[in-house]
Amino acid sequence: MSELSELTGKLEGAFSGRLVSVILYGSAASADFKEKTSDLNILFVVKEITPRELGEAEPILKWWRELGNPSPLLMSEEEVYNSADSFPIEFGDMKRNRKVLYGLDVIADLEIHPTHYRAYVERELRAGVFRLRQQGAQALSNPVALLKICVASVPTFCVLGRHVLLLAGLDAPADRRATVRALGATLSIDTRPFDIFLDVREEVPGVEATNMAELFALYLEGIRKIVEFVNGLEESK
Repeated sequence: MSELSELTGKLEGAFSGRLVSVILYGSAASADFKEKTSDLNILFVVKEITPRELGEAEPILKWWRELGNPSPLLMSEEEVYNSADSFPIEFGDMKRNRKVLYGLDVIADLEIHPTHYRAYVERELRAGVFRLRQQGAQALSNPVALLKICVASVPTFCVLGRHVLLLAGLDAPADRRATVRALGATLSIDTRPFDIFLDVREEVPGVEATNMAELFALYLEGIRKIVEFVNGLEESK
């Protein structure tokens, strides 16, 4: 992809002699890559981070975001080697699906403690539920605004749901649709809200999100079952 080559070139030019690694991770680095919907998640690592590095990174990060991509994760070598338990989802995704675009594979030897991993996934799920409820409560009488909130949240819950499946030792494909199907089958979730919100996000022709109050309630119920399931993984040990 030309965007990735251009990004790598810009980083090499800005951090000559200080750039350690540039890594593409997540679904874009897997067999499930879809050009229109897969985010280009990037980790770039430099020897150290000072105000100088931040200043040199600013125009590159701005350019990358203006292309519609998520902000790259900027870390020092020391932070990578000592942060795996603080960012188990991100580093877990990197370990499963990654492509080294430049430099060293700084992810290969990282270890993630399973207890930290489970607790982090549950915390992120609960935080996501709290945010969704708070935002939704202010938009229940506005179907357009409520739909926008749900569509913005569904990729995050798909990612977290996939990590719940991984924690349970189940097949967890990187594709969001496949993740939703697996969650529906495993947890007896009504997946219609997830499918509809993904359709809207991906601009599938002819999709209509009618009766948003009902869809929102079903969506919250599905997420509640996911939270209960991951909490049960701790209790069963």
